[in-house]
Amino acid sequence: MKKLILSLTFCALATLGFAQDKVQGQSFGEGVTEGNIIPATEVNSKLGKEAKADMKVVGEVVNVCKKKGCFMNVKISDTETMFVKFKDYGFFMPKDMAPGTKVVIDGFAERKETSVEDLQHYARDAKKSDEEIAKITKPKKEIVFEAKGAVIVK
Repeated sequence: MKKLILSLTFCALATLGFAQDKVQGQSFGEGVTEGNIIPATEVNSKLGKEAKADMKVVGEVVNVCKKKGCFMNVKISDTETMFVKFKDYGFFMPKDMAPGTKVVIDGFAERKETSVEDLQHYARDAKKSDEEIAKITKPKKEIVFEAKGAVIVK
């Protein structure tokens, strides 16, 4: 009996010792653990010449899909945003999230070319006008982030 209690105590302490603190705020998906979080302005340089890289990023939301919250754009410079989608559509963000909201995301950033069809689809989901959608005639090279977890920081 003493060995059982000692073993259970050891397991409990080991679990607590290896547990990582989560970023505080409203959590989605797997959430995000503290540590190694970079500003969104450094995503491009962290990717470097790599096509894809695992990272945790803190940034400012520019907009969220108005249809169901299935994607968002995060500011990475004064003129650029990063398209953020959610792994396996496993979670969505609040549709009414205000521009400028601070978020932390955990997943993979990747340089991609998004097709005209996909860009038009995202524009429709974002409730863009028919005129704005019709102006989308070329694919776009951009950084796309697939998040496995996200936190809206208060």
